[in-house]
Amino acid sequence: MTPSPHAEALGRARTAADFAAVIALLDSDLKNAAARKLELEKAKGRAMFGRGDLAATRAALSEANAVVALLEKTREAANARRAAAQGEACVDIAALADEIRANAAALDERWRMAQWLIEQLRQQLFDADALRRAVATANSQLDAAGVANLKINPTAIRRAAVTGRRATAPARLSAAAIQADKMLLSLLSPGGALDPRPALGAPVGGIAARFSLRGRGRG
Repeated sequence: MTPSPHAEALGRARTAADFAAVIALLDSDLKNAAARKLELEKAKGRAMFGRGDLAATRAALSEANAVVALLEKTREAANARRAAAQGEACVDIAALADEIRANAAALDERWRMAQWLIEQLRQQLFDADALRRAVATANSQLDAAGVANLKINPTAIRRAAVTGRRATAPARLSAAAIQADKMLLSLLSPGGALDPRPALGAPVGGIAARFSLRGRGRG
């Protein structure tokens, strides 16, 4: 039997759009084949009255009928496969819709948790700042009383408390998330928002620096 027209394209087709394109080609071929069949039927009628080669016309008509039948069968198969592809696409879309709804719910939960944690962080910072100021006041009183050895260094306490394991940022992170992560880490890092360093050449520990950077070069 003659191979099905557009069999290669039909074999490559995967989506409903692919099958629709093949069906359009088959419809065009079927239209031409039907027109050819009609002409041969007319020629057969004329040949029966001695106006043409009846045997040759019958053979050509038989071949035309086979072509039409093959095209119709191929189109029927293509329509069935297109319907199946459309069904699969609907299933895929439904699954995608379920997935995006689940992700949206998880995203909402994460942001709510982030908001709660940030508010908790703010409250802890407020409390820590109040305690730091209380320690600073007590240190001043200890200085005045001449017992500086009893003073507590709040900066050392904070630095020791915030050292520890850091979460590893994922390889793929948006620019906004990277910026937010840097802001959060600056609260824990030396020299960050909560750890101001003295200006260059400023008194350190109540005693003026003996040498400035300029003076060091003189030996």
